[in-house]
Amino acid sequence: MAIDTPLLDELADLYRALHRDPELSGQEHATAQRVVTALTGVGAEITAGVGGTGVVAVLRNGDGPVVMLRADMDALPVRENTGLPYASSKTVPDGSGGQVPVAHACGHDMHTAALVGAVQTLAGTRKQWSGTVLAVFQPAEELVSGARAMLDDGLFERFPKPSVVLGQHVGPLPAGVIGFGTGAIMAGNDAAEVTLYGRGGHGSTPEHTVDPVVMAAAVVLRLQTIVAREVPSHEQAVVTVGRLHAGTKENIIPDTAELGISIRTYSPERRAAVQAAIERIVRAETAAAAAPREPDVHWTVSAPVLISDPAATEKTVDVLRTHFGPDKVWPLPPLSASEDVGVFGNALGVPTVFWFWGGVAMQTFTDAFAKGELPPTNHSPEFAPVLEPTLATGVEALTVAARAWLADRPGTPNPSGRG
Repeated sequence: MAIDTPLLDELADLYRALHRDPELSGQEHATAQRVVTALTGVGAEITAGVGGTGVVAVLRNGDGPVVMLRADMDALPVRENTGLPYASSKTVPDGSGGQVPVAHACGHDMHTAALVGAVQTLAGTRKQWSGTVLAVFQPAEELVSGARAMLDDGLFERFPKPSVVLGQHVGPLPAGVIGFGTGAIMAGNDAAEVTLYGRGGHGSTPEHTVDPVVMAAAVVLRLQTIVAREVPSHEQAVVTVGRLHAGTKENIIPDTAELGISIRTYSPERRAAVQAAIERIVRAETAAAAAPREPDVHWTVSAPVLISDPAATEKTVDVLRTHFGPDKVWPLPPLSASEDVGVFGNALGVPTVFWFWGGVAMQTFTDAFAKGELPPTNHSPEFAPVLEPTLATGVEALTVAARAWLADRPGTPNPSGRG
């Protein structure tokens, strides 16, 4: 199965438009409209505004399984530094009177264009399959809240319930290569906002204060012992303090200090243990500092461990190998990044299959690997997939994977390679 050149040209134009005009989580209005416009006329039932800015396209084609294909649409508050002719120079208000840059530094524009192409391809080959394709264009993945918002808006009450959820993510693999894992392939993600309370005063007389900056420094250092001394060596976990804010001037000891903490774990048991350790350390350090009041610890963002169902993954990867060739389908270790696509399958108790595909020119990847380096990765200001063969691979992977789960019409060829 090869994607028609005219369709690839249209998808490339869509991708460049999405890349040039990125939108932050929950603000994907123009992106959603571009999706609706691109799918108008293919025979799908299109509904916008699901879970805020999400789009759902239902392509019905007779009796058969319901297969869900998912792509995310949001961008990041990053200033792009790729030098591409269609690079984003966009900024948006940050809510405090300033401006924040926006870029598709994670590749969600490629995800969106690939899913549009897969729906168009499946619509054009209706004589070869039967069933229903549920194409879900999800907002706010970067906040790991978009999947839950769509569920809360009645995704599986208003639209057909799938028997499998399929998704993919572009990344720093060679373009044309598929990467996969089975079981826990991406970490669960939890975040905490912590406020430490001290007693402020003049920097020249610290003995009259309770310094929350020193308290915060002690917390940050002590948190590093959780993975080193409390997580078994055969398990993985990550604890990161990505934000520490305190004070306004060098000679003023402030009243408070704030920390933003992120954790990544691969099991509910380890998640609970790491969360408990963080709270224990925070409270112990504030007690040691004689803080005037207890700290506030609020757990905010949460995404489950992403499980790529072993049996369903084997079935899907088998057809991807047949289509792309075994040398283009690589096994990968678990990643410590997180995704909320698993929320959909978990809600129904159906399998999720998730894979990765490359967006780096082969020579660029080879040169970087020879130096012991990686090319720019997701969330980097320099990250942007090469247009081809990345886009064609993304469209073909979704289409072939969907055909593996949809019913065949007798006497027609199946690009998945199944008999």
